[in-house]
Amino acid sequence: MANPHLLDPVDPDLELSSPLTMAIARRDQDTMSMVRRAVKARQVMLAFQPIMQGRHPDRVAFHEGLIRVVDQTGRIIPAKDFIDVVEREELGRVLDTLAIDLGMQALAQEPSLRLSINLSARSIGYSKWKQTLLRWLQSDPMLGERLILEITERTAIVLPELVQHFMSEMQGYGISFALDDFGAGYTAFRYLRDFYFDILKIDGEFTRDIANNPDNQVICQAMLSVAQHFDMMTVAENVENRDDALFLAEAGCDFLQGFFFGMPTVKPAWKQSAEKRRA
Repeated sequence: MANPHLLDPVDPDLELSSPLTMAIARRDQDTMSMVRRAVKARQVMLAFQPIMQGRHPDRVAFHEGLIRVVDQTGRIIPAKDFIDVVEREELGRVLDTLAIDLGMQALAQEPSLRLSINLSARSIGYSKWKQTLLRWLQSDPMLGERLILEITERTAIVLPELVQHFMSEMQGYGISFALDDFGAGYTAFRYLRDFYFDILKIDGEFTRDIANNPDNQVICQAMLSVAQHFDMMTVAENVENRDDALFLAEAGCDFLQGFFFGMPTVKPAWKQSAEKRRA
């Protein structure tokens, strides 16, 4: 548990709240403190998960770089354990900046790599994030052609005009864009018409156990049809077994991502090879 002396002070109004509210507030404060310590100590890294070709599921199409922090005990903490707490804060912008810096560094080090990096729409207007991206692109303009920026559905609709302008600008560098977690929110279909997404990632809620779920089969087929209409490639998230992988591939999904194909790892094959060469 985090040292209570390092925690942020509790809002006095919470003293009048329910025990559950107090517990949630304290948990969130612990999380914020843990992430701040990790950022200050530069204990931040990317874990890489392969995304496979639907028609050739033994071939990697690209990787997703997922942000991780290291806590005081040395445990590597996945983003799902802290991102909801920090996403609306400046700390979320700092994490996005570190993620793009680490991602571009990986692209520069491994010429065969194509990589997607998550981005909150709120970070688009964060000057340090954009400066970091442009610095890498100016050092090697070809890096943009191997970069995919993933913007979650729930944040894309918060600042649609800003996102549209940014996407239009960045496509000049060859950067591709993916709409992440599609179906998890309430995006109006008109946004798909107005944005410039190249890839639509179908939320795992609709792909998990799809081979045995007729309702999800219908919903997923509709999403694939929408993506095809807007000339977008599709990624099925959270593919965890062979039956689901086969169904999604046969349904026409372009790419497959999930534990069935590979867990996120901080030591992907190309890093291990580089370490052996240096040894």
